[in-house]
Amino acid sequence: MERKTFSSLGNRNFRLYLGGQTISQAGTWMQTVAQAWLVLRLTDSGIALGVVVALQAVPVLLFAPLGGLVVDRSDKRRLLVATQTAAGALALALWLLVATHSVRLWMVYVLAAGLGLVNLFDNPVRQAFVLDVVGPTHLANAVTLNNVNFNAARIVGPALAGVTISTLGIGPCFLCNGLSYAAVVVALMLMRSGDLFASPAQARGARQLREAMAYVRRTPELFIPVCVMMCIGCLTYETQVTLPLLAKHTFHGGAGTYSAMSLAMGVGAVVGGLSVATRLSASRRNLLVVTALLGALMLCCSVAPTLPVELGSLVVLGAGSLAFLAVANSTLQLSAPAAMRGRVMSLWSVAFLGSAPIGAPIVGAIGQHVDPRWGIAVGGIAPLVAVVFAWPALRRLPGGLRTIAGAHLDVAGSAA
Repeated sequence: MERKTFSSLGNRNFRLYLGGQTISQAGTWMQTVAQAWLVLRLTDSGIALGVVVALQAVPVLLFAPLGGLVVDRSDKRRLLVATQTAAGALALALWLLVATHSVRLWMVYVLAAGLGLVNLFDNPVRQAFVLDVVGPTHLANAVTLNNVNFNAARIVGPALAGVTISTLGIGPCFLCNGLSYAAVVVALMLMRSGDLFASPAQARGARQLREAMAYVRRTPELFIPVCVMMCIGCLTYETQVTLPLLAKHTFHGGAGTYSAMSLAMGVGAVVGGLSVATRLSASRRNLLVVTALLGALMLCCSVAPTLPVELGSLVVLGAGSLAFLAVANSTLQLSAPAAMRGRVMSLWSVAFLGSAPIGAPIVGAIGQHVDPRWGIAVGGIAPLVAVVFAWPALRRLPGGLRTIAGAHLDVAGSAA
């Protein structure tokens, strides 16, 4: 069982990739906590928090298909080196502004928008690169472990942020994040090119964006999961907005309380992810089940009466969130042709991140002017509504709710 749980770690390139991501993502979570607390310190505004999240997502919302096209036309490893370097530079710029006491809210907005431009390319290339590293056989396991790793960083990062903010201040969190991107760049450079399952870069051609959009639109097994993710990404995955407000206004805590909440979700995702790493499959039925579970768990978090109960609920929510992301991501990748996988995964980025400009200010306003609990409750209702509409549509497809077979796994490379 243990061998199956960690099967993708038998791949040397994936071990390097995961190791670099572990360090970088811990830094990213440090910045996430510090940036939210910086905005609250500058404004004490839930709407301002929502605007920061929205600005990071606007480029993805508006131009994600273009980012996906660049991914399909590029060497994915070189593109990742470029995006990780740019993200590190932006984090170091924010550290410098805070360290020199020059930071203003508009500067945070500008840097958030800059990070959004980087994510326009970084998100789809990271999603598509996992398949290039491990190949189709171990994709679902690698996606699960990658998400477990992300949430392990969610344990370490907020904990480090809480300690760093209380002892050294907010600025050093941004410095640590900026330096952490070097780990990813080094890992990418150490990979063996001959062991990659990389598909050839897509040649330039006319109407490639329109072709990909039309393909997804006429392919229900892609279009319906993207719509489900759009609904959930808009209102459910807004914890960067809801949890700081819940920590400060509902439970009357500080940065340490917010860090504990993020840590609780990370613990749940790691423990839950490892327990299901051998059980998750890219299935339409599984996609609908984990979507409904995610909504129910969000509603439980919205009514938790005390901080200890809230933290326990967030642990379970973290496990449910990991299950949803792993199943949804694998379903899309295994249903997409290799030639346009980058463009398809860019639509995942639109759904997961690009919808934040719509949802984050709404959830922030609800949390500020009504109650943070209601902001979380709205995020719980969204997945349940998505299931109500998606279930009959997926059941009518050929094969019904059967497991996705991966008919488009036409990857190449010497490792195959």
